[in-house]
Amino acid sequence: MRKIAFFDTSLRDGEQTPGINLNGKEKLELARALAAAGIDVIEAGFPAASKGDFEAVMQIAKEIKGSSVAGLCRAVEADIHTAWEALRFAEKPRIHVFIATSPLHMEFKLRKQPDQVLASAVKAVKLAKSYCQQVEFSCEDATRSEIPFLIEICKAVAEAGATVINLPDTVGYTVPQDYAKMIAAVRAELPPEVQISAHCHDDLGMGVANTLAAIEAGADQVETTVCGIGERAGNAAFEEVVMALTTRADHYQVEHNINTRRIYNLSRLVSKYTGIDIPAGKAVIGDNAFLHQSGIHQHGVMANRLTYEIMSPESIGRPSSDNMVLGKLSGSHAFATKLEEWGFHLSPEDLAFAFARFKELADVKKDVTMRDISAIIGGRLREVPNTISLENYQIMSCNTISTTATVCLRRGDEVLRRAAIANGPVDAAFEAITDMLEMPLNLESYSIKAVTEGRDALGEVTVRVRYHDSIYMGKGVSNDIIESSILAYINAINRLFAEELTAE
Repeated sequence: MRKIAFFDTSLRDGEQTPGINLNGKEKLELARALAAAGIDVIEAGFPAASKGDFEAVMQIAKEIKGSSVAGLCRAVEADIHTAWEALRFAEKPRIHVFIATSPLHMEFKLRKQPDQVLASAVKAVKLAKSYCQQVEFSCEDATRSEIPFLIEICKAVAEAGATVINLPDTVGYTVPQDYAKMIAAVRAELPPEVQISAHCHDDLGMGVANTLAAIEAGADQVETTVCGIGERAGNAAFEEVVMALTTRADHYQVEHNINTRRIYNLSRLVSKYTGIDIPAGKAVIGDNAFLHQSGIHQHGVMANRLTYEIMSPESIGRPSSDNMVLGKLSGSHAFATKLEEWGFHLSPEDLAFAFARFKELADVKKDVTMRDISAIIGGRLREVPNTISLENYQIMSCNTISTTATVCLRRGDEVLRRAAIANGPVDAAFEAITDMLEMPLNLESYSIKAVTEGRDALGEVTVRVRYHDSIYMGKGVSNDIIESSILAYINAINRLFAEELTAE
């Protein structure tokens, strides 16, 4: 059967989701998990976009084996040179070049005539081909492009050396029937060795449907993101596309390299590092995806799971229970083995940290579950250099007076202390930190959730903090929800400082 390649752009297009700002360590851990899941191509970032993105792409290129590692660049000479500098250490490097091809984009964004766009595309592909064998070319806004010009430019870049041609639905405008016709029309004009790729956005909720239609029309590669993250309404969701192909293999008649048992844990990692919660009703990976409340459904499932389940939880690696309990007598070897099974691939330093934190937690918490451990590890991997750190805090609060928070921070050798009065303990603590640092910080969002059940559950707080025109996400985990909140706020500020240092 025909084999479909999966191109994951969670680390590039997915990171363009408003409010997401992944650091290099998070990107590397996600890249490891993507490679372990069998992803064929990992788009690690846009190397020319920033120094931080360049370094993250280079680190991923150096480490990841098996999967191709791609870097995005405009059809601009400097972008292509930069992309190659970041990718040159990769086992299987891929330079991904794009330029807009729709009349709207060419006139108002590029301010170029079609013949100029064609010339720029061919020149860029030839330059990229001089660096590496794998060159992908994308016709930005392909679904609003004129088919004759689309075919002309695709044939030209294929002759120039492009090995993959991507026809993206950049703004989520198309419908399955029209997208399939466009894919088929271009496929018919290109040599069979040149792959056709589909990249669909979800603005009208048809990203997955359009992607599947493209496969039926002859696409060889699909570009998706885990949990469907991405610009605006996001991209076609990886987990939905791969499970549609797997569950309905009778219909699609294609193969793929994905280890579907990695899907559940991969989705949880992406959720942890991006701060985007997975809706309970989300297809394939939501908490309710395999739950049955109706009595009729429950009876049917007890008789035979196939009555109301078209796929099993085990097929996506979802544990039958999230409450696997570890105790304070658990050894480091068993601990490390379980983390590997759960999808984490930690350095010796991170593993030692996680095990020590696990032991501390086991002394104060009756049962420690894998979700507790996930929160601990997620916090570790989100770490950035601690320009500031929490020394201590004190809260005075009751229901009849305003709350006073006194917060003490350390910045190098300097100890800072400030008190503030506000409507509640979290608000007062944030106010004290903001006044102390004399920075124009504004809290954009605040969310809290229990990592596990019970009175002694760890509390995880996610904040998004605006500083001028940029937003920084922070997370904090603790048994004390006020401490979780303060740690999350500090984490966001440290991300801000880390980005400013990287830019210098």
